[in-house]
Amino acid sequence: MTAWTARDIPDQSGRTAVVTGANSGIGLAAARELARRGARVLLACRSEARGKEAEERIASEVPGAEAEFAALDLADLQSVRDFAAAFRGERLDLLINNAGVMALPYGKTADGFETQFGVNHLGHFALTGLLLPKLLATPGARIVNVSSGMHFLSNIDIGDLNSEKNYRRWVAYGRSKTANLLFTHELARRLDAAGSEVVAAAAHPGFARTNLQTAGARMEGRRLAERVAGLGTQILAQSAEAGALPTLYAATAPGVRPDSFTGPRLQGWRGAPVKSVRAKWTLNDAAGERLWAASEQLTGVTYELK
Repeated sequence: MTAWTARDIPDQSGRTAVVTGANSGIGLAAARELARRGARVLLACRSEARGKEAEERIASEVPGAEAEFAALDLADLQSVRDFAAAFRGERLDLLINNAGVMALPYGKTADGFETQFGVNHLGHFALTGLLLPKLLATPGARIVNVSSGMHFLSNIDIGDLNSEKNYRRWVAYGRSKTANLLFTHELARRLDAAGSEVVAAAAHPGFARTNLQTAGARMEGRRLAERVAGLGTQILAQSAEAGALPTLYAATAPGVRPDSFTGPRLQGWRGAPVKSVRAKWTLNDAAGERLWAASEQLTGVTYELK
């Protein structure tokens, strides 16, 4: 079987995509390839400077690309609401919830949520709910939530979603990535129950060279740890372009099933996109329902699914 590559992405002309965290890494690579295939891509980024830089980079690498920066801070629910309110266009074909933070020192979002849970899950939960009417009105629309193989580190603790009792950065990260998969599972179930053809799927990049690996150490000023993490990433990780392939597959390949989980072929580490293994707890209906109810309460966003 021939390995799936970016060359296999179907024509995206006339389609609109929103990619969060598109200023670097997996998000930038995914946005560029979608634009290369003809999609209009909104680069949903927190930093205007980095977002504009990404816009210019795509324009230089893909002549004629339709890629534009749009301000979005997933750590601030008002910013999420502003982004959704400012969205223009009758259709939204792809929502790629890619942005994330990893293993940061304890912190809180503008709304008081633990940073990793707030950014990685709650911000995307709110964004998806607010953009859902556009997705529902667009034939063939898909939602891709980018999780991680590190979700195996921990199930969510429904009684301590913000890790207030005992914060351990890697456990909190694993919980946020489990939340991504439980969100996908419950969203796919609800879409199906509503008779919608919108596909909600998940993906993970394996070990890819992005700035996630060094961000925590950089924030704390741990220069040696930052250098070690950076060196290890350079030696062992695959490129961001290769890491983006599972996301691009989930977003564009024909026949992608709801609640599927796509990752790299070789031990979930690197390689072409294939079906990936996931923890059983990410397929638990009751847990998905409880997380959904808590997420609606925390964000104030209620999904309009009929």
